[in-house]
Amino acid sequence: MTAASLEVEGVSWAPPAAIQPVLHPTSFHVAAGRVLGVVGPNGAGKSTLLRLLYRFQKPATGHVRIDGQDIWAMPARDSAKRIAAVLQEQASAFGLTVREIVRLGRTPHQTAFARAGANGAQIVDDVLDQLSLTPFADRDFGSLSGGERQRVMVARALAQQPQVLILDEPTNHLDVRHQLEVVSLIRSLGMTIVVSLHDLNMAAGVCDDVLVLNDGRPQGFGPPDMLLSDTLVSDTFRVDARREQLALSGASHFSFTLPN
Repeated sequence: MTAASLEVEGVSWAPPAAIQPVLHPTSFHVAAGRVLGVVGPNGAGKSTLLRLLYRFQKPATGHVRIDGQDIWAMPARDSAKRIAAVLQEQASAFGLTVREIVRLGRTPHQTAFARAGANGAQIVDDVLDQLSLTPFADRDFGSLSGGERQRVMVARALAQQPQVLILDEPTNHLDVRHQLEVVSLIRSLGMTIVVSLHDLNMAAGVCDDVLVLNDGRPQGFGPPDMLLSDTLVSDTFRVDARREQLALSGASHFSFTLPN
């Protein structure tokens, strides 16, 4: 399945009887095949926004459209075929093998006549191969390392054959090596991706565009090199931020200190 554009227009969300929204009206557009990073301090509204994008919660206002189609105007099964999410909470082992976990991604394609679609088994095999998981296919999910488990969860999402992939803090709780593995994986997928990240330097390195949130309000949207100024980052994260140019790679890197 090919990548699709993602248009988010004025979406907001608040729990019942809340005085203030958790997420204030937010708009942006992700062109097909681009990677959007959502960054901000804890409680900024990042996970809330992602839940609206993968249709876990319905926006109080606004619309989420894939290639111009509102996800709430289509059947839930059709939405699940077009959007896949990898969340911070990984699946419990429950004695399932890697192949069985990945096969769960075919659930939206199940019909009364085909358990997981006509090409389900081949799609699972192809995804396992794409993510270098074939040697682990018959291993118990619970026996894998953190980075390997994260790859399995991405594989399960890819087995849905989505047009848009949502990743919520995919490097959370991973050591440096496994973080680098996940970042390399994101770069290699060639899909439309929305990923929330804590690490600004990682976001600047892997994302085509960045959305900055703070207290549930969008602070800016655009290419990281243009958007992430010292002032914006300092004000958003309440630190003294300084962007420096790395001599060897030419890439920019933020350093942080506490304000006096």
